[in-house]
Amino acid sequence: MLFPDQAATMSTPLAKPQIITHIQKSLNYTVFDSKWIPCSARFICLGNFPRGTGVMQIYEVQRGEVQLIKEVEKPKPLKCGTFGATSLQQRHIATGDFDGNLSIWNLEMPGTPVYTVKAHKEIVNCIDGVGGLGMADGAPEIVTGSRDGTVKVWDPRQKDTPVANMEPVEGETKRDCWTVAFGHAFNDEERCVCAGYDNGDIKLFDLRNMRLRWETNIKNGVCCVEFDRKNINMNKLVATSLEGKFHTFDLRTQHPTKGFASVSEKAHKSTIWQVRHLPQNRDIFMTTGGAGNLHLWKYEYPAQRRKKDSDGVDVGVAGSLNLLQNVTLSTQPLNSLDWSPDKQGLCVCSGFDQCVRVLIVTKLNQV
Repeated sequence: MLFPDQAATMSTPLAKPQIITHIQKSLNYTVFDSKWIPCSARFICLGNFPRGTGVMQIYEVQRGEVQLIKEVEKPKPLKCGTFGATSLQQRHIATGDFDGNLSIWNLEMPGTPVYTVKAHKEIVNCIDGVGGLGMADGAPEIVTGSRDGTVKVWDPRQKDTPVANMEPVEGETKRDCWTVAFGHAFNDEERCVCAGYDNGDIKLFDLRNMRLRWETNIKNGVCCVEFDRKNINMNKLVATSLEGKFHTFDLRTQHPTKGFASVSEKAHKSTIWQVRHLPQNRDIFMTTGGAGNLHLWKYEYPAQRRKKDSDGVDVGVAGSLNLLQNVTLSTQPLNSLDWSPDKQGLCVCSGFDQCVRVLIVTKLNQV
């Protein structure tokens, strides 16, 4: 027989969200990115075969297993992909490859791209899309970042020429751009791009006014940046870095000299490869680590998000971070994670152990 206080103690761990590996699939190639295909039980893996060619595989979840639906080999390894600029009807994926090409593929006929452009002189490290999937206002656009130091914004309706090109000025050192993200797309005019670089620089570009809105340096290479939502007035931004630290910036209040308030957390003891916010709750996010682990976080807002400084100017107040759960899945880095936009708590995750995993995170509506 359990006394009431004992019963409460024993049930506490089960009250927390659990990260469960639903399906694990070994692959015969290095996978760099994995994405859920919207409005489906399918996901796509992008990577490269040992012989140096690229590969795109489409899997479907069926009765607790994954079935390979389609496989296409490409001349160059595929580094990254996004569905962010496509409609829910088309569901075309945009990819960046090792040769600097941006391509858009119809997954029903993935043999030939429906759009392709030589976007960069070197590898496309990162990609993001906006204006598609029935969310975010404005034109469908794709942003790419590259080892050549440039960040470019593309409109798939416009051939060959980017609509914006953010590059170092003449004589300035070109830094490797590792991550890009769209945000602030809450009407037809407003839109921002955030980029992170190998030297710790984070730059926020205002696409409406074509200017650098804000920059900072977090002292370690920036592996991933993501806004908590693309289609709202800027709210929060998470930036992950090489040495196990990530920063959460409150973007609602920008001080003229101090910039944005932030809170940082050292968590993984190794590189934090990615951060992904839960589509159904912008205050919950997952970080993926170089030691093969996942950490699930919740951001807690402060009582007041702004206050006056000594000069009477508004300055932001950072909140706090609550670790909800963590789990180790592999001995190798987990380099990508993507939440299902349709089923809360369902996600796909890939790692350098050449495995792709379908995960289920429980109790997300109770935290």
